[in-house]
Amino acid sequence: MDSLNADRTFLDTLPVFAAFENVTDFEQYRPLPADWVLAAADIVNSTQAIAAGRYKSVNTAGASVISALLNQSGTRDLPFVFGGDGALVALPPANRQDAEQALAAVQSWVAEELNLELRAALVPVEDVRKHGFDVRVARVQVSEHVTYAMFAGGGASWAESEMKAGHYRVAPAPAGSRPDLTGLSCRWDPIDARNGEIVSVIAVPNGADSLPGFAVLVVDLVALAGQQERGGHPIPLEGLHHSFPPRGLDIEARALAPKGHRIVPKLWILFQLALNIYSEKTGRSLGRFNAARYKRDVANNSDFRKFDDGLKMTIDVDAETLSKIEQRLTLAEHDGVCRFGIHRQKTALMTCIVATPLAPDHIHFVDGAAGGYAMAAMNLKSKIAA
Repeated sequence: MDSLNADRTFLDTLPVFAAFENVTDFEQYRPLPADWVLAAADIVNSTQAIAAGRYKSVNTAGASVISALLNQSGTRDLPFVFGGDGALVALPPANRQDAEQALAAVQSWVAEELNLELRAALVPVEDVRKHGFDVRVARVQVSEHVTYAMFAGGGASWAESEMKAGHYRVAPAPAGSRPDLTGLSCRWDPIDARNGEIVSVIAVPNGADSLPGFAVLVVDLVALAGQQERGGHPIPLEGLHHSFPPRGLDIEARALAPKGHRIVPKLWILFQLALNIYSEKTGRSLGRFNAARYKRDVANNSDFRKFDDGLKMTIDVDAETLSKIEQRLTLAEHDGVCRFGIHRQKTALMTCIVATPLAPDHIHFVDGAAGGYAMAAMNLKSKIAA
């Protein structure tokens, strides 16, 4: 079997968890092939951008990394994880050169169009293992048509730290370079909490010896969030809204076209939204598109919880449930099982990659609207530093 077929077989045979609680069944995860690479990227000084109220741009920058890499590679099923102010994507060796070009171009685009600094790196999996870590992957089924990759083994976190230290760096492309960001979309308004607050939670195991206890912790936290409607899912099945024109119109147009060529893309986006509103108000389908069905798919396809060398959740919970979650996390931290960070806000944000609204496999990244994962991570890091 040649390497391309082997890579295809690896992706096609990854284990898929039907229930999120099973993501800590680490024996089921499969190690990435040794010749693969990890593309890691994040926003420099994202906390300053958050303080300036620019988390929509920060989220868009993080999602643009995934969009650019998927489009450049020509496949949508590479393992990836969205981190709020950054992202990580695992790639086979055949895609390494394309990935380098995409990472270079997306850094230039983020700097010029979003006025943010994105740093990026390509870290060989072989080097991860030389330093005593591993990268193992599984998937979790969130809907009939969408799965998301989960990462374990500590290697993804090590790759991120190496990227932040300036190692394995991919330099930005020359000014004016543009990545292929087809499908990158950000049309939905911020989503108000229905139960109380939108809470972004990051919990990481406190070393390999703590993994059994950490697995129990994850099950307990999911069960506590499960006391809320849809397991604390912040996206209501029928309650998504967008303004007209949408708040993200300018950002989406920047992803589609260079300066001076954005009038037609903006008109196209507005035309699509007008059709969506018509379908929603009348209940009629437009060809194969039905607004009510699309909304349900959006809610079901979103990644409000994930496992990336630790648990990450953005959930909508009431005060009592949040108190129970914090008590459980504090107890686990006291017992040496985990360390955690929490950030609370009133709304959630969604950033989307939609190749076509006619297919049900569009993907949607959920984060808190006032710092989300980035602020939870900062709280976690302050504990580790202390």
